[in-house]
Formats: sequence, structure tokens, C-alpha cells
Amino acid sequence: MAVSGLIMIGYLLAHMYGNLKVFAGQQAFDDYAHHLRTLGEPILPYGGALWIIRIVLLVAVVAHAYSAIALWRRDRAARGGTTRYASSRAKRGVQRSYASFTLRWGGIIIILFVIYHLLHLTWNVSAPGGASASPYERLINGFSIWWLVLAYTIAMLAVGLHLRHGVWSALTTLGANTSPLARRRLNLLAYAATIVITGGFLLIPFSILFGVVS
Repeated sequence: MAVSGLIMIGYLLAHMYGNLKVFAGQQAFDDYAHHLRTLGEPILPYGGALWIIRIVLLVAVVAHAYSAIALWRRDRAARGGTTRYASSRAKRGVQRSYASFTLRWGGIIIILFVIYHLLHLTWNVSAPGGASASPYERLINGFSIWWLVLAYTIAMLAVGLHLRHGVWSALTTLGANTSPLARRRLNLLAYAATIVITGGFLLIPFSILFGVVS
């Protein structure tokens, strides 16, 4: 679960960086979108590198979901199917943060959002605001609609909660949490990753909605 999560975090950082090219204008953004399909040529066929990225990401998502279910089953088996231990910080369970308590529902929100995101901006099946062959124009058309920006914001907040807990948990699982100082640094890193990734993704739709990018 830790390794698959870190793979997805790496993808989010790269994807966010690419999306920020929207601030460089239509030509730069559309060239970036096209370059993703020609990456690795002529060694790889057209779209080859993009398919490799997709397959690795899909494997990571499946491994992450499988690990989550397996860990949940182990948790239930370890306590014999009874209710969770009482906690002074969380009467309904032992979770120590809102992020960890909402990981499962947050994961469902993220999955539903990713499906729609692909239909809208990758496969060009859904076209709120108007269809276009230009990835830049599809982005502008979609995020000019307030309810789509709201839905995107909810999804990205779910991603942020996932990241806050996930970064710390993954690195702890892999052995980085070795002392109180290391624990504090991991917490800072988790907050920094959450702010950078969530803020970076949200900067785009709000800039479009308020006319900074048009």
C-alpha cells in the first residue's frame, strides 16, 4: 500500500506540473498535451510512453485498493469482528485524525472523480461548456462553469485528506519514522506535499473561473 501510494503521489506531482502550463497559453498547453503522445519516439510508438504510464498507474491503483481491503479484513479479524477499541480522541474508533477516518469514503470520491475527469479531459466524451479538439479549450470551457469547479474542489479536498495521512503513513511504513525529530519532519513533509499538490491543482480551475486564464 505504501509503495503504490508513493507511485501515485509521483504521478500527481508530474500531472500537476503539466497542468500548470495552462498559464503559458493555449499553444504551450496543447503542445504539452501532444508531446505526451510523442514522448519516447522513435524508440517507442506514438502514445507508447503514455500507455506505459497508464498501465503503471492502473497497477498502482489496483494494488492500493486491494491492500486497503486486505488491511481492513486483517483489522476486523484481529479484533474478532467486535467494535473498535475506545479512544478519548475519537469515540467512534482509534483513528487519530480526520484524514485517516475518512480515507475510505475519500477514496471512493477520488475514483468517481477520476472516471469523470477522463471522460471530460482525456477521452472528450463529456463536454460541459462546449466540445473542442483543443485540450486547452476543453479545460477553459469546463472550468468556466461554477458547479464543475465546485465538484473539482470537493474531489481535490478528498485528495488532500488522503495525501496528508498517506504521505506520513507510507514513509512510516517504509521505515522513515525513526525518532521524534523524524516524526516531526514527516508531518511537515506530509503537510507540504498536501498543500503543494492540492493547491497546485485548485489554482487552475479558480484562475479560469475568475478570468485570470481565458
